[in-house]
Amino acid sequence: MNNYISFDSHKRYTIAAVEGKEDHQKRIYRIEHEWGKVKSFLSQYTPGGAVAVETIGNWYWIVDEIEEAGQIPLLVHAQKSKVMMGIINKTDKLDADGLNRLQRTGTLPTVWIPPGDLRDRRELYRQRMQYVQEKVRCKNRLHANLAKYGLGEGAWTDLFGKKGRQLLEERIEQLPRNTKEMSTGLLKHLEILEDSISCCEEAMKSEFGEHPLLKLLMSIPGVGFILGTIILSETGDLERFPSAQHYASYCGTTPRVKASGGKVRYGRLRKDCNHYLKWAFVEAANVMCLKQNAWKDRHTVQLYKRIKAKKGHGVAIGAVARHLSEAAYWIMKKKEPYKDPLLSVESRQG
Repeated sequence: MNNYISFDSHKRYTIAAVEGKEDHQKRIYRIEHEWGKVKSFLSQYTPGGAVAVETIGNWYWIVDEIEEAGQIPLLVHAQKSKVMMGIINKTDKLDADGLNRLQRTGTLPTVWIPPGDLRDRRELYRQRMQYVQEKVRCKNRLHANLAKYGLGEGAWTDLFGKKGRQLLEERIEQLPRNTKEMSTGLLKHLEILEDSISCCEEAMKSEFGEHPLLKLLMSIPGVGFILGTIILSETGDLERFPSAQHYASYCGTTPRVKASGGKVRYGRLRKDCNHYLKWAFVEAANVMCLKQNAWKDRHTVQLYKRIKAKKGHGVAIGAVARHLSEAAYWIMKKKEPYKDPLLSVESRQG
């Protein structure tokens, strides 16, 4: 490859910067976003070269066309690359040139590119999460409509359960005309969302249900089929993580650290992470918290109670989430089910 190539992509077009490795001549091109345009542009260059492209919302098809052209896509961490460029002004040309400069110095901050089939399967649970969020908003809106007219309190704690649903419909009938009409629409929308969630879950079972690692991940306390699917898919290639600590950091379950003058301070959990994995492990920790009375002999519950007494609920949940993320790493690494440290010690002593 005799050139450095980088893309500054947008919704409708891509600015391509090409810089010669020997003569350092720079050329700028504009590629309109149409199927085959990126592949056609790259076909004029020797196959096997690297093409840098930032992690924008529509990078999937761009990466696919780079690979179809015989080139090697380098997916760039957008935030880190901006810092490393050190550019005050921002233009498409400056951004593309900056990526080539980072390529030239060997400091381009790249991220892992999941295979195409994995990218496609990830949409199942990501869309399910959107449906669930919308479902919660619908329920909150219905509760608010009832509360406005003093109809929010009732005998059932769950108005959307089998027994509470009849009471909900009766109370909607008591609302004023327009509010009643809107609430009825929300109830119908809620039913559609529930059907959509069920369809997503059926598709997930078809795609992931027989995966051997998924069954092992479900042995982790608080991890069921949905969370196990998210952990498995978002992790991808485990070999890119040299240790459980690196994996926990990627999952966002490690706190920020500030050490200076012999003093060490720990802050909140990291934000620059895989947000889906962070949510999954924190959710699993919260499930453990809800079941702590039934799981009082487990290590996660003992860890939660010990840290909660000193640091509070939030820090304790973060500590449990880190334990679960590191446990997930070793489960996928060794291909063995979760072994509770406390129960394992008791079994050895017995």
